Amino acid sequence: MMSIEIGSFLRGLGIGAAVAAPVGPMCLLCMRRTLVQGWRFGFGTGAGIATGDALYALAAALGLASVMRFMVAYERPLHAAAGAFLVYLGWRTFFGPSVSAHGDARTAASGAAAFGSALLLTLTNPPTIVSFVAIFAAIAPAGFNISAALSMVSGVFAGSLAWWLLVTLVVGAARHVLGERARRWIDRVSGAVLGLLGAAEIRRAAS
Repeated sequence: MMSIEIGSFLRGLGIGAAVAAPVGPMCLLCMRRTLVQGWRFGFGTGAGIATGDALYALAAALGLASVMRFMVAYERPLHAAAGAFLVYLGWRTFFGPSVSAHGDARTAASGAAAFGSALLLTLTNPPTIVSFVAIFAAIAPAGFNISAALSMVSGVFAGSLAWWLLVTLVVGAARHVLGERARRWIDRVSGAVLGLLGAAEIRRAAS
């Protein structure tokens, strides 16, 4: 029994890292916040994403059909909400004031806000839960039970969080090397890309 749980945790660890690794709007958001606003914002964003992944993994592992049906039934409104939020973040990033390399107390204390916004964005992406259902169905070992399911979900959270910690550390290492002009351009490019990704989500909701 213990070997099944350990194996499930290790599988979850790989799943969490693999799901988190592709470059997308959440990765861009985490990198931008780390570069411009500091590691608290960056890691708070990554922790929010990892928590969202873990919640979806939990629903998939425990077979919470009602949650899955809700996400599929309201896929379009959720995509629209996520798209609108991305457009808002893109607008604020593009036109908002650049934060200094040293940040300030208010910015440093706002890691919880970064966590919450990242969690909400992750949870408004219905295809994520479909992906976890498919993955769990394909690799769940024989004798898979609630204990093993929870072990795999813990692994998903740990793997995703470890990936975002790595991203935060790597990007944060370059933060103080950048000047004000470079950070301003990062804001403009990030804002434009986030806005375009948000528009794509809204278009997807309308199609």
